Amino acid sequence: MNNFRTVFPFVSRELLNWFPGHMGKGMKQMQQKLKQIDCVIEVHDARIPLTGRNTEFKHTISGIKPHILVLNKSDLIEKHVEGKIVERLQQDNQDTMHILFTNCKSQSCRGLRRLMPLAQNLINNSDRYNRSSQREFCIMIIGVPNVGKSSLINVLRNRHLNKKGASQVGAVAGVTRSVLNRIKICEEPAIYLLDTPGILEPNIADTETGLRLALVSCLQDHLVGEELIADYLLFLLNKQQNFRYVDVMGLREPTDSIASVLVANAVHLNKMIRSKQLDGTSVLRPDVNMAAKLMLKSFRTGAFGKILLDEDKIIPSSKNMKFQYV
Repeated sequence: MNNFRTVFPFVSRELLNWFPGHMGKGMKQMQQKLKQIDCVIEVHDARIPLTGRNTEFKHTISGIKPHILVLNKSDLIEKHVEGKIVERLQQDNQDTMHILFTNCKSQSCRGLRRLMPLAQNLINNSDRYNRSSQREFCIMIIGVPNVGKSSLINVLRNRHLNKKGASQVGAVAGVTRSVLNRIKICEEPAIYLLDTPGILEPNIADTETGLRLALVSCLQDHLVGEELIADYLLFLLNKQQNFRYVDVMGLREPTDSIASVLVANAVHLNKMIRSKQLDGTSVLRPDVNMAAKLMLKSFRTGAFGKILLDEDKIIPSSKNMKFQYV
């Protein structure tokens, strides 16, 4: 029987804070455009439905307009947990009434089919104030970095107008840097979307939040450290008794040592790096940083299965996952 960690070692919160200048500027631009919009769609990663949402949005943007929460990348979690996620979100926040799960890789996704009709219905049943005479609808897309806002815009545009590529998409946090011009996604009624930069809270709440944001690429890997993120992933996999990593990483059995995992994987994949000794000679060593990057890639592409990172916040039996603060 393996003795796995029940607590994760303390990590400095300063290591996990990333709020570049364009985020503060972007928030101000978004607030300035509020009078021009009718509805807010907040996009978040379905793997962390209870972690890392920017609470500033509620106080400054989404709290005063019809609001839809879209949990994107739902293909990376099990279908049967969606109901529990909705129940918990609505338990925590009575205002979160309209929640959809989307997968931008699938045009047949039910959430994608329901999104625009729901938005239109909410707008039609709201007091539009200064926009009541406008026949067109304008919807702002908001969220933290790299949750699929631009992908959602592109798939909606393709779905309703049969056009592609309106908004730049990237796998690295922080690709969209400015509030763009309106993007038309529907002719009748005329519906426009506003893409916005991903914006984190200036101060991430705690270590757990920061590492989960890092795992799903909302924080840039190199700023946090690939080996640290990989270690947290190993901690979570063991706590959830998900041992698929043993085969994927080329191990003989589960382990709680990230060093053992990365060395074994580097050797397994022949990822070696040459380093100089003090006497001037060079030796080949396992490239553990490359192994950490590959481990994170395996998680993000689903090689370890469908994983709900917030399982401990939603499923009571998982609540023994803790952090150690010293």
